[in-house]
Amino acid sequence: MSAGQMPPWLQEQLMKLQQSQQNLQSIMTQKQHLEMEKAETEKALEELKKIGDADAVFKQAGTVLLKSTKKELIDELEEKQEMAKTRATVLEKQETRVKETLKEQEAKITEMMKSGSAESPKPEDNPRK
Repeated sequence: MSAGQMPPWLQEQLMKLQQSQQNLQSIMTQKQHLEMEKAETEKALEELKKIGDADAVFKQAGTVLLKSTKKELIDELEEKQEMAKTRATVLEKQETRVKETLKEQEAKITEMMKSGSAESPKPEDNPRK
């Protein structure tokens, strides 16, 4: 079936489906970044805990290194971990929602193709958004 023959309602549904797939892709990418960030933060905390309290520590700020204290850095990293946890929870919820939406959209397309093959669905099959 070429795009020219595709009924407008089907085109619209397929576009919505594509949008949801892109949303899901974006969420997955964000989750990957978060995982990497989490691993880096954990590694940094481990290393920090090995050094003496009086040892000189530095943190990177853009292209510069700033002198800091072990306690300050640990506090900062732990706060970063907390924020990452919150973001991970939000992403989990978004992922679940988008996956449910995708399921519904796929079911709707299947249903519409079965009932209406090429004609537009009858108004009662197509509740207005």
